[in-house]
Amino acid sequence: MPPRLSPSVRQQRLGSELRRLREHAGMTPKAMAAALGTDVPKISQMENGKSGISADRLRSWASACRCANLPLIEALTLMTQDRGKQWWHHFRGRVPTGMLDIAELEHHAESLLVLNTTSIPGLLQTSRYAAAMFARLRPPLPRHDADVRAAFRTERQQVLAAGRPFTAFIHEAALRMQFGGPAVLREQLASLLDDAERPGVTVRAIPFSVDTYPGSGEDLFLAHGPVPELDTVQIDLTQGPQFIDSEADLASYRAIVAESGSLALSPEESRGFIRRIMTDLKGWPPR
Repeated sequence: MPPRLSPSVRQQRLGSELRRLREHAGMTPKAMAAALGTDVPKISQMENGKSGISADRLRSWASACRCANLPLIEALTLMTQDRGKQWWHHFRGRVPTGMLDIAELEHHAESLLVLNTTSIPGLLQTSRYAAAMFARLRPPLPRHDADVRAAFRTERQQVLAAGRPFTAFIHEAALRMQFGGPAVLREQLASLLDDAERPGVTVRAIPFSVDTYPGSGEDLFLAHGPVPELDTVQIDLTQGPQFIDSEADLASYRAIVAESGSLALSPEESRGFIRRIMTDLKGWPPR
């Protein structure tokens, strides 16, 4: 098969894990090619995610690297077996590639965690709130593109309907930001309270009163893989999503998440906190 022109983030991740195994073993691409009975360009294509790898060849790769981490090997083997089109493939060419990569990441994650300081997490947004989020983009999106993105976001939410464990740490700033105005925010907060009662969903608020909040610089999304080595952090940037999986960066973001968990209100306290914000909104706009 010809090399993939645009491998997904998941395909690239499998390739980077192959490279890490090889480099940890101190093997050159030439040595790996000899061990697998192939050529150096093929090794490069597999490590770049531009060429697939079979389960049997992946096990041979791990054996050549003398990798004894069996849970990691089995998890990587499962990644080689992704076949067929998923729902997000039908949006290819209609939404940015980064959005497709996020949906794929959510689909394969064992559990999901978000830490938001500026807006309600996408998986918990109402349609009107999501539309207001897209309306803020500059330059403005054409109406058709905004509608497609809103529909895509709604489709993403099926991952919660499937019972995927999901934890959301949401700062008070995000809970009070009035995208779409107070009526849209009231509707969004009411929906958030409903979601907080769903099996597998945990919502925890971080009030302004918390001192020296470690996650105040960025919204982050942590997708837990089947083994810790395959965790992925995704950060929202103006230019599009950034995906992070280096060992040092993952350790840093896990520490931020752990500290946020120690500072956030309990789920029950958070529900009361959100209700109080809704009460504050009833007096808006001031006369």
